Amino acid sequence: MNEPIPVSSALDEETARAEVYGLLAALFYAPPTPELMAQLRVAVTEAPAAGGFLEEPWRTVVAAARDVSDEGVATEFDALFGGVGKPEIYLFGSHYLSGFLNEKPLAALRGDLAALGLGRDDTMPETEDHFAYLCEVMRYLIAGDEVEVANLTQQQKFFVTHLQPWGQAMCDAISAHPKARFYAALAGFTHAFLGVEAQGFDMLA
Repeated sequence: MNEPIPVSSALDEETARAEVYGLLAALFYAPPTPELMAQLRVAVTEAPAAGGFLEEPWRTVVAAARDVSDEGVATEFDALFGGVGKPEIYLFGSHYLSGFLNEKPLAALRGDLAALGLGRDDTMPETEDHFAYLCEVMRYLIAGDEVEVANLTQQQKFFVTHLQPWGQAMCDAISAHPKARFYAALAGFTHAFLGVEAQGFDMLA
């Protein structure tokens, strides 16, 4: 999931949105590679997607990437999201929507993914309601070539159903955690980005 860092405000807005989702997928799926962290540290501090509301949260992410070492970020990822048994912070929608993993929200998600012609890679250990997986789906719905699937209507439906109800609650949990430094900054940006997305989709309703 090594996505290019969106560094130019001249990018087409849809391309920028897709790249932000790709970046979030990479950063929440696993400890970021040294290459990805290097890209973040030299990223421009302009917001990577349209909306002045994102500029300050994005600057905070870039600053945090410069302040925390690769090893520090990897250690933080494992402390927050890894470990055996119950992690400090869950990245799965079912936990926030039902209080349990592998519950009805996951079954509903799988039905919607099947309708889109999408499925889980057998090599992926996480269930489909992992935040990174959902970001990858959104990236596909924005940038994919299958116009009957990758379109604004499907983006809105998927986001409102599977990301909007819990994504910002996850970000709040990360931001409040005492072990979070880089990921606290990332959670702040993610919270703001999801808010901008929700506002945009509300305008379509």
